[in-house]
Parts: sequence; structure tokens; C-alpha cells
Amino acid sequence: MGLEELSHNFFTGALEDVVKWARASSSWGANFGLACCAIEMMASGAANFDLARFGMEVFRASPRQADLMIVAGRVSQKMAPVLRQVYDQMMEPKWVISMGVCASTGGMFNNYALVQGVDQVVPVDVYTPGCPPGPETLIHSIITLHEKIRRGELTRRQAQGGAGIHLEQVLPALFVGPSRPRVGA
Repeated sequence: MGLEELSHNFFTGALEDVVKWARASSSWGANFGLACCAIEMMASGAANFDLARFGMEVFRASPRQADLMIVAGRVSQKMAPVLRQVYDQMMEPKWVISMGVCASTGGMFNNYALVQGVDQVVPVDVYTPGCPPGPETLIHSIITLHEKIRRGELTRRQAQGGAGIHLEQVLPALFVGPSRPRVGA
């Protein structure tokens, strides 16, 4: 039984605020570093910037233990299905930060091999600008995400089913079905 099934009163209102605070204060990131932005993401977890104060000092190697994906760097067409699979395996509720201009818009690489924005593959909650953005900028994005979680803005997106993106629609040529034989087979 979830919070949405309870009638809304003082107790459930306060309980909902506690749940939002707990979610914002204990987000665990999935490490999805793809290029130079990944070095800056790793630096943000070091002693100088200390992500431990946000309760997220350890990036999880398993998507089943993470609820925050930080996509750092350019996403190739071949990596897009893997990115979506990792996102689908993450626990609910889940959030995504797009780190850097390459992840957000494809950056200076406007060609067929790269996805021109990770929001074509997964729903993005916060965009981090820069090339590459420094640890301070990533921390600002994390604080922005935490504020959105505390205000409950992102739970409305989750109730609507995310961005409504299905990977088969975005990248149909990468999926092999009964009607599409595998190349080279």
C-alpha cells in the first residue's frame, strides 16, 4: 500500500514530507561515465568536494542499488540501448542528471554515431551545463535535483510514466526482431 492510497490528512501529509526528505537525502548514483565529464564526476566524490555530505559518496556499480543516473559524456548510438537497459533496471523512483553539453545536446559532435541528447533515450530531470562541467556545477545540479524531489515535482513525472519514451521507437535500427535479421548473420 503506497502513500497515494491513504486519505490525505495531517499525518499522511507529514509522512509524505518525511518520505520526500528521505529520498532527497539518500540518493545513490549509478556510475555511467562515458567521456571526459566522467573524470569531473569522479572528482566530485573526492575529498575536495565531498559528495558524502549528500549521502551519496559511493557510486553503485549495480543499477538495482541506484536511484540516480548521472550520464556524463557523449552517448553513442551503440551505447544508447545499454543506457536504457541500465535505466530500466534501476529502482523506482529514479532520476537522471545529464552532465555536460555532449550528454545534453550531442555537443560539438553532430554526426550519425552519437545521440543528440540523452533525453531521446531516458527522461532527464536536471541538465548540467559545461564542457566539461566542474565538480561545483555537478554539485549544484545535485542540489537542484534534491530541491525538486523535496517539492514533489518529480513524483508527478513518475506518476505520468516518465517521459513516455520507448527505446524501440527512438532507435528502431538497433533492435533485432523476427522481421529484422541480424546484420552479418
